[in-house]
Order: sequence, then structure tokens, then C-alpha cells
Amino acid sequence: MSGGEVAGILVAVFWAILVSFLALALVRLAQTLKAATRLVAEVTDQAVPLLSEASATVREANTQLARVDSIAADVQEVTSNASALSSTVSTAFGGPLVKVAAFGYGVRRAIGRKGRPEDEPAPARTVVIGKTLPSARWGGRRNRGSKG
Repeated sequence: MSGGEVAGILVAVFWAILVSFLALALVRLAQTLKAATRLVAEVTDQAVPLLSEASATVREANTQLARVDSIAADVQEVTSNASALSSTVSTAFGGPLVKVAAFGYGVRRAIGRKGRPEDEPAPARTVVIGKTLPSARWGGRRNRGSKG
């Protein structure tokens, strides 16, 4: 065998090994592509019902939001009506009620003074934690010196 024949055999063996590796890589690539195709098909089969359910859920949520919006508008109207009613009642009855309360207070004070002479002031008392003390305004130190 000559050197050219040995080189030809070596090149042929090298090409055979290279083709074998390429064939093995192509077989593995084909298996990977088949697995990816199966996975995509399964995901598609599961995604279509999920998307339809999600679409139905979004439609239902939109309906509920419309209802909540109308309820909020009604509550806002009720709130404004209650505010208007409150201000109307305050305007209509506030002034007269204050006058009636002041009149009642004046009547009570007048009835309280009716039993005493005019020049003798009523003894005012202040309650301090369970004790009754004379008030400084009516019977305090300033006034005691001027009486005697």
C-alpha cells in the first residue's frame, strides 16, 4: 500500500466517523423537535379552554364593575341628598331651637332667684372630685373682705 492509499483510507474513515456523528446529532435533534411539537400541542389544548374561561371571567368582572359603578352613583346621590336635608333642617330648626334653649335657661335662672331676696346672691358651688366647694366668684377671698 502506498502513502496515497493510506491517506485515502484515513480520509474515508474520518468522513465515516464525521457522518456518523452528524447522523446521531440529527436523530437527537429530530427527537427534540418531536418532544417540542408534543409540548406545544398539549399547551395549546390546555390554553384554549383557559383563555375562554379567562374571557368569561373578564366579561363577568366588567358586568360587576358596571353594577358597582351604578351603586356608587346612587350612594353619591343619597349622600348629597342627606347633606342637603341636614343643612335644611339645621337652617329651619337650628335658630329657633337655640332661642328656645336660651329662653328655657333664662326661665330656670329666674325661677331659681325667685325664692331669694334681690341683694343676696345665690351661693355658687363647684364640684371637685366628690367635694363641694364655694366658688371664688361668689364667696371667695375677694368678696369676704368687702362684706364685713
